[in-house]
Amino acid sequence: MKNSVDLSFNWYDSVVWKKSAVNTTWCLIGCSIGDIGTIYYFQVNEIPWSTLSIMMLAMFNGILTSIILETIILLNQMNFASAFKTAVGMSLISMISMETTMNLTDYFLTGGAILTWWVVPIMLAVGFVTPWPYNYWRLKKFNEACH
Repeated sequence: MKNSVDLSFNWYDSVVWKKSAVNTTWCLIGCSIGDIGTIYYFQVNEIPWSTLSIMMLAMFNGILTSIILETIILLNQMNFASAFKTAVGMSLISMISMETTMNLTDYFLTGGAILTWWVVPIMLAVGFVTPWPYNYWRLKKFNEACH
């Protein structure tokens, strides 16, 4: 049996790159609300959890807020059950990669779960760039993406 390669796929579709950038931005907004909000809460209240515990909770909250935001956006197109299922199914890989790289960036630049004026823009940039090619691929190949 021969392996077939889909030669019709390409990485040069500027329309899809723009659409996937919009979709990735919505993912970033949703993830950032929960992630940065959690880290900020622990930082301001000086709660003595380990860095790993704070970052794991931040990642969980970031994914949760992203799913909530995406579900709300999708409600314009479908009922709640379908919107929720679509939000969870379409973008979990995107959200996990986004959350992981944002928190690793924070850790490597600050030594912990610490928000500073200069680290947040870097975290957001890394969080955007990491899943963007995946979102392009998913949109191009399956017409599905993180909204």
